[in-house]
Amino acid sequence: MRGSKSSRVAGDVLPAPALRRARLEDVEPLLDLERRCFDSDRLSRRSFVHFLKRGHATLQVAELEGRGIVGYVLVLYHKATALARIYSIAVEPELRGRGVAAALVRFGEDDAERQGCSYMRLEVRPDNTEAIALYQRLGYRKFDVWPDYYEDHEAALRFEKRIRELDPQTGAKIPYYAQTTDFTCGPAALLMALRAVDAAQPANRGEELQLWREATTIFMTAGHGGCGPHGLALAAARRGFAVTMYVNTEQALFIDGVRNAEKKEIMTLVHEKFEAEVAASRIQVRRCDVTQADLLEHIGSGEVPLVLISSFQLTRSKSPHWVVITAMDSQFVYLHDPEVDVELDKTALDHMNVPVQRDAFDRMSRFGKARLRCAVIVGPREGTPASAG
Repeated sequence: MRGSKSSRVAGDVLPAPALRRARLEDVEPLLDLERRCFDSDRLSRRSFVHFLKRGHATLQVAELEGRGIVGYVLVLYHKATALARIYSIAVEPELRGRGVAAALVRFGEDDAERQGCSYMRLEVRPDNTEAIALYQRLGYRKFDVWPDYYEDHEAALRFEKRIRELDPQTGAKIPYYAQTTDFTCGPAALLMALRAVDAAQPANRGEELQLWREATTIFMTAGHGGCGPHGLALAAARRGFAVTMYVNTEQALFIDGVRNAEKKEIMTLVHEKFEAEVAASRIQVRRCDVTQADLLEHIGSGEVPLVLISSFQLTRSKSPHWVVITAMDSQFVYLHDPEVDVELDKTALDHMNVPVQRDAFDRMSRFGKARLRCAVIVGPREGTPASAG
């Protein structure tokens, strides 16, 4: 909910509104409703058309006979995950408190469940007490606050609801940090892990780029290099953190897709240098696949796992990508994805604690034809006790 206008009058018993998917011909009445409902953060014509035409959102409306559209709910979906988010909901000011908003929220939940989602999230202004009371009646719980979220710099309260019943999750609260470049997913993920273990660890762009300089290991065909497990593990170890590294091969990583002989030679030399540095360090190396049982054990010990995935299921880009595992339960692996996809109208909120079905995560955590699996597990600095979630 955004800067909504508070206007409500008593009236006759309201008939149940008709609920349906929005169509392109609804854009004009939706714009009129938007103007009547909100003082700021309004959706534009371009936004409504965009959401109606794209595949990762549903826009649904409530109609009353003789009055037309009196409300809508816009739900966004996160590809390859079980997460849905109410991006916007609006109801005619004089009809608020008469069941229209509740019907729209339930309609959005039903649609999200049909699409395989198990969680619905939303944001609301702290001063919107009527909306907060509604969400709480519908089973939503507050789980976070996002500062400076709205156009007027007001914070947003974040609410969440399981729309399918599951086991309680296991894990600890991990601060979120979004990568600031296209090539620093690994350093951004590592910053989250380091800060989760030690709150005094700086998390800023300078430290992000410093970690990248230390950990870069991939010689890309074009552009900047990325980071493999060896470089990230070494960067964490240099800062005094306990580190376990899983990698299921001793060969140079990511080399299969490189045709140029000189680049292959460079990648091999860099890999061998990193291997020697890891061998001389206190990093624990496990030459095997990292399993979900391994991840759950580390999480239970208060450690934070970074896992390399193929981003294909998330973005349709066949590139290696680092994420942070924040929690697990019987059905989901939850992750912080450091890459915020602004082109798909995403914000950092959409990339925090993202639930991924465990079988889907098992597939995405294998990279390339070699089925590479690797992870970097960050524990407390020497002499500091681990804090289990």
